[in-house]
Amino acid sequence: MNQLIYVLCMMLVITSCVPKKKFTFAENGRLAALSRERSLNKELLQQKKDNQLLQEKLSLLEKDTTRQGKSIREYREALSSNLSEQDKLTLLLKEKMSKLAEREATINQLQSEINAQNEKVATLLNNVKDALLGFNNDELTVTQKDGKVYVAMSDKLLFESGSAHVNKQGKDALGKLADVLKKQNDIDILIEGHTDNKPIKTVQFKDNWDLSVVRATSVVRILTKDYGVNPLQIVPSGRGEYMPVDTNDSTEGRARNRRTEIIMAPRLDKLMDILN
Repeated sequence: MNQLIYVLCMMLVITSCVPKKKFTFAENGRLAALSRERSLNKELLQQKKDNQLLQEKLSLLEKDTTRQGKSIREYREALSSNLSEQDKLTLLLKEKMSKLAEREATINQLQSEINAQNEKVATLLNNVKDALLGFNNDELTVTQKDGKVYVAMSDKLLFESGSAHVNKQGKDALGKLADVLKKQNDIDILIEGHTDNKPIKTVQFKDNWDLSVVRATSVVRILTKDYGVNPLQIVPSGRGEYMPVDTNDSTEGRARNRRTEIIMAPRLDKLMDILN
């Protein structure tokens, strides 16, 4: 009996010791896990702080980078703009210099051609004066004006009063002039008839317009048909009484107004080509 009680007590002691050990082991495990959790939470919190700090630094860097980028772009644009303006000014200056050189060349060419024209006119004037040297001033005059040579022949040298028929003396004068004109291939010749203001009305002429035109045509006909002047160079016209060179209130003035003018003008083709 005593032996049975002893066995039962031993079994009770043994069964009570086993749960206590398990409890202690489990408790230690729980505490260790809790400690690890706290440590992990602390590390996680620190990582969050570090991440937040990094984000703030990154944001500052991005803002600074944006600002620096903008500054660099503005500098490049300013530099590019300055270079562009300088290039434009350089190009404009080159264009101006080129145009100036072209203009100077044109001016020199024009001046050279004008000088040549003036020489031609001077030579023509001298040749005409020499050809008509034997006539008096009251019969004809030779002048130069506006780059043209004017030969003014009085009506008494060329025509009878109120007539458009050229007399012998007039034909002789026109023949001498034709010898000069035939050598001039680069001039235009204008034949102008002029009258005084006294009205005329005959069977042949209705008025002074009519008389002046027919007289100019008569001179052209003699120069071209009788003396061989190129008809393509000559243009006849009548001015009537409307371009007087003197007063019509005196006999002398009216005599000067009754005239036929042969106007010789060098052709300006070369000058016009240069200008164009």
